[in-house]
Amino acid sequence: MTEHFFPLKDRKEIAEGTMAFWFDTSGSDFTFEAGQNADFTLIEPPKTDAEGNVRTFSFASSPSHRDFFMVATRMRPTAFKDGLRSVRLGTKLKIEGPNGNMVLHEDPSKPAVLFAAGIGITPFRGMLELATEQMLPHQFTLFYSNRTPAMTAFLNDLEAWSKRNPNIQLVPTITDSTDPDWRYETGRVDEAMVARHVPDLKRPVYYLAGPPGMVTAVKKLLLDRGVSRDNVRFETFSGY
Repeated sequence: MTEHFFPLKDRKEIAEGTMAFWFDTSGSDFTFEAGQNADFTLIEPPKTDAEGNVRTFSFASSPSHRDFFMVATRMRPTAFKDGLRSVRLGTKLKIEGPNGNMVLHEDPSKPAVLFAAGIGITPFRGMLELATEQMLPHQFTLFYSNRTPAMTAFLNDLEAWSKRNPNIQLVPTITDSTDPDWRYETGRVDEAMVARHVPDLKRPVYYLAGPPGMVTAVKKLLLDRGVSRDNVRFETFSGY
């Protein structure tokens, strides 16, 4: 596995309980595909715990950016997350990768239907940013579930890209809020919601990213309705 050492360039909170981190890759030949991930290691962590000083993060930015990439994560009180939040900017992390095969299929005649819950949005953010930059011919439908509007990371970016790119259909939903200003779906992603936005279930290629329970439930929904296993690709995000 290829190792790289890139400095932390910037960080900020992007949603309730979620932070984004930018790494400087200028002067390197580092490349990845939208949807891939890498292992991140704090080389000299301020503190350690039983969960260790390595995490796997998906790239959340388009690979077209040649001098940086961005990742994002839900923040929990662990030694790694606390260290990532507190180390000085310019600190280098070891990055091993890229890894993963959940990249966009080549045949644009097959729509891409993306299911994200929580921080599972990260691989799809990079995918949709790239699709908008290059105006890819693929049709995208993104189901994006969060508990509340405040926890819905990157919504402004997604809305902007869906306005620029007519091939993107955005379907955010919230499960634990009755915010009167929310203008999208509410409730968990279920068969009825999917049917409203995906009229032909057997045609698309499906991508699932989120907690194991969500991935299992959506995968079962699709397979029970005749979707081929070959057209269902997924990654689980456990513990973040």
